[in-house]
This record gives sequence, C-alpha cells and structure tokens, in this order.
Amino acid sequence: MKPAIVIAAATLLMINGAAQAEVYRQVDAQGNVTFSDEPSSGAEAIQVRPVTTITLPKMQDLEQIDQPQQQEQPPSSLYELVRIVYPRNNEAFHSGNGDVEFSVVSSPQLRDGHKYEVTLDGQPVGQSTSGTILVQTIDRGTHQAGVNIVNRRGVQVGSGTGITFTIHRPSRLN
Repeated sequence: MKPAIVIAAATLLMINGAAQAEVYRQVDAQGNVTFSDEPSSGAEAIQVRPVTTITLPKMQDLEQIDQPQQQEQPPSSLYELVRIVYPRNNEAFHSGNGDVEFSVVSSPQLRDGHKYEVTLDGQPVGQSTSGTILVQTIDRGTHQAGVNIVNRRGVQVGSGTGITFTIHRPSRLN
C-alpha cells in the first residue's frame, strides 16, 4: 500500500472517531445531572441520536419566490353597479334560525361565467348566478356583509358597497 493512502485512511478513522465520541451522564449526591465527553467514575455512557440539520434556502431564492406573479387585473368598467338590496343597510330584524336571504343586483346583469359572491364579516359565505343567496345559521348580533362578482376562476371582477345589519335571535337560555 502507498503511504499516502495509509495516512489518509488513518486520518479518516480519527475524524470518524471524533465525530462519534461518546457522551457520559453522571448524577452527583445532590441529584444534579451533568453530561461530558470524558469518562469519570460513576458516569454511564449514553447513546446520542444524530443531530437533525436543516439547510435554509439562499436569500436570492426567497426573493424570487416572494415576487408577486402577474395576475389578471379585474376590469374596472365591467359593472357600473353592484349592491345588496336586502337586507338594507343598518336594518335590524328577527330570524329565529339565523337564516338570511340576501338579494343582490348589478348593472349590467351578470355576464356568462360570472357569479355574485356574498361575504359576511370579511369571509365568503355563498355564491350564486341568481340574485339571491341564502346564508344559514348566522349568529345573532351585528354583522358586515359585502357583495362581489367573481369570474370562473374566482377572480373578483366587480364589487359593491357593504352593509351593516343586526339579527335578533332567541337566546338558548330563554
């Protein structure tokens, strides 16, 4: 064997031995636990699992991901008017089961592939191609409702002014 190969193999064995050094655990008379890489009297050797490492992406890679992709801009002139006609703004009414049927209109009428979308307190709650959308079991109290028009892909192409309404419902306690 060549001396260079023998030296390289010996060096690799020494590095491997250092990487897999044993860890010793010792408990003293007061119950304090210490760990060390050197053996001592009363210490027991313990197995240590390999450390999990995570390689984070480079900053330039993250910047490319964070850049917004070109999205279709909603045409602003498709609909002159989109609004909720029922319930009326600031209306308060009783609904024993919490169901509310929203009536919406637009000018011009909906185009093919478009839908009305009603939002309640900022969250979409229903879509329809007709002018009515039933939302069930709304909690009692005051809510904000809005209306949008979305295309086949769910992209908003029109929106209307929101309303505020209050539902009165019987209490579960009464």
